[in-house]
Amino acid sequence: MAQFVDWDLAAATAGALSKSGPAVSYEEATQVVHELRALTDEAAVHVAAYTGLTSQTPVPPVRVVDRRDWAKVNIAGLQRIIGPLVTRLSGDKEPGPLADAIGSRVTGVQAGTVLAYLSGRVLGQYEVFSGDPGQLLLNAPNIVEVERKIDADPRDFRLWVCLHEVTHRTQFTAVPWMRGYFLGEVQAFVDASQGGEHILERLRRGVATLSDALRDEESRVSVLDIVQTPAQRAVLDRLTALMTLLEGHAEFVMDGVGPEVIPSVESIRAKFNRRREGGNPLEKAVRRVLGIEVKMRQYAEGRKFVHGVHERVGMDGFNKIFESPLTLPRLEELGDPDAWVARVHH
Repeated sequence: MAQFVDWDLAAATAGALSKSGPAVSYEEATQVVHELRALTDEAAVHVAAYTGLTSQTPVPPVRVVDRRDWAKVNIAGLQRIIGPLVTRLSGDKEPGPLADAIGSRVTGVQAGTVLAYLSGRVLGQYEVFSGDPGQLLLNAPNIVEVERKIDADPRDFRLWVCLHEVTHRTQFTAVPWMRGYFLGEVQAFVDASQGGEHILERLRRGVATLSDALRDEESRVSVLDIVQTPAQRAVLDRLTALMTLLEGHAEFVMDGVGPEVIPSVESIRAKFNRRREGGNPLEKAVRRVLGIEVKMRQYAEGRKFVHGVHERVGMDGFNKIFESPLTLPRLEELGDPDAWVARVHH
């Protein structure tokens, strides 16, 4: 199939629109990179001791990036996902050379614009699409910017962020089946798309729905809600349950380890939560439409579930969750830790 997204243009757009980072000298920037690498190693020791999980595969070194590099890495990952999805959605119909040339450039600009926005917000990420076993990314400009905005102790805040992101890396490297399961569910989402309806018709509907969502502050519609088919909803339920678990587990670990090694962790958590909840109406609308509001709810809901399970059966009992895909929580169990405990610890 012809190219649907001009990925080179997407990368160029993301680079051009990405906000410049906070003002730092060359010496300061070098020190931040060095410290983030060292704190990642320190966090790995704390996470292993607290969770009882250790990586079963060689772990690539952390990659400390700026906003443009973060966007480039994610564009490479998106290419692996969107190509098959668009092929299925379009029914392998060729749009014609002119429409393809124009359409791919328009979509490239749109993709680059979204990634530029996200590149200014993401502190860290365990990126699993670009290679096995994945790559831990820390977005240095954003980490420095946030620690300054909330007036946090730099070392405490950086270690706190590293604890969260290293927990994600541990989830994918200490649980041998996790990456394959996650990628398999993403593929199942693609396979469940409808091929009979032309992609342009779906995009037109999508633009209208996005417009409605932006006007309705109570709307919870996201990009995924717009493109998914009924068959994809079951897959999305499983992915939502998985991501809520992984985010909640990372939140639980970063705060559980925190008091022992981060003196100001309670202050950091309080200030950071206020920042998450803030933003002007336009900012909130963009977060909602992109699905970021859903992710923010996952942090709180997932942490509550992990805390509930840990209270009932301890860390070893909680870790049964990683035995196989069958022991992962179902979507309806996330609000009912007792139901998961009863099913798995019967």
